[in-house]
Amino acid sequence: MAWIRQVAAAVMLVGVGVAATQGQSADKGALRVYFADVEGGQATLFVTPLGESLLVDTGWAGSNGRDAARIDALCDRAGIHKIDNVLITHYHDDHVGGVPQLAAKVPIGRFFDHGDNREVSDAAQKNFAAYRKVLLDGHSAHQVVKVGDVLPLKGIRAEVVSADGEVLGKPLAAGGAGQQNPACARTAMRPAEDSENDRSVGLMITFGKLRVLDLGDLTWAKERPLMCPVDKLGRVDVYIVSHHGMDRSGSEALVDAVAPRVAIMDNGATKGASQPAWEAVSKSPRIADGKGAIWQLHTAIDSDAAHNVPAARIANLSGPDAGHSLELAGHKDGSFAVRNERTGETVQYPIP
Repeated sequence: MAWIRQVAAAVMLVGVGVAATQGQSADKGALRVYFADVEGGQATLFVTPLGESLLVDTGWAGSNGRDAARIDALCDRAGIHKIDNVLITHYHDDHVGGVPQLAAKVPIGRFFDHGDNREVSDAAQKNFAAYRKVLLDGHSAHQVVKVGDVLPLKGIRAEVVSADGEVLGKPLAAGGAGQQNPACARTAMRPAEDSENDRSVGLMITFGKLRVLDLGDLTWAKERPLMCPVDKLGRVDVYIVSHHGMDRSGSEALVDAVAPRVAIMDNGATKGASQPAWEAVSKSPRIADGKGAIWQLHTAIDSDAAHNVPAARIANLSGPDAGHSLELAGHKDGSFAVRNERTGETVQYPIP
């Protein structure tokens, strides 16, 4: 991983700083997170300081194994030769589709999921069947998770806050959770979709004081009990924007309450980063006041410049498919850095 070996001088600014092509993963004590470009799907690789890995979702099938190859390349960059754990949030193409191709390329120790497919669509049933075939080959362990479970990982705490249509009933014991949420009154109610999105496995990942929230594609209606009338999650440092920034998730009630310092939007060029969802995140308290920022995997080409972040915080600009990732190095004191693979530049987010 060439950028790890590079030595550069850090240029710190007040609150948020930029460092030129800096090897943020050289810190052996860091939690490393790699956001793969799977073109509007999800594949997020966590590697703990103890070397244990967790991949959340596997991107799409097809495209000549594109997404499996990109995940494999990130494993090489992270210095790992197998994926210890894969968590499947739900059984839609852009999250579980890449499992067969990935399993053929990279050894996988264990799979986590919410249990059986609950969606009647042909696509979801086909995806689940292909996934089950990989599970039944006997090469990987398998565990169904429920709300309140803590994944058996070394070096981080990953607590399940949603799964199979259920969500946490009591507030977490951190981040100021348990407070009344004033954003509920100004956030509309919506019906559930009755889809696999509703059943997404959501995780609160904690590394010391650092908190990372990933709710998969959990829908607007299913977010509601997590946030209203009481916020059960509390503030987070990093929010992996629900549903790629589509307007079916990521309500104002959610993003105002969790108030991320950084929001990572794993959108594609023509999928996600919708203007309403983008605006909701941009108006969340710590991003709106300049203490944080949104990062995008792609320029949203159907949106205007006002609804895309500056190019320095976009991994893939409009044009030929380049497959660049975003990368994060987090520390137990709550500080972290985000690196844009395309530019080689890193932005530091100091202890809050």
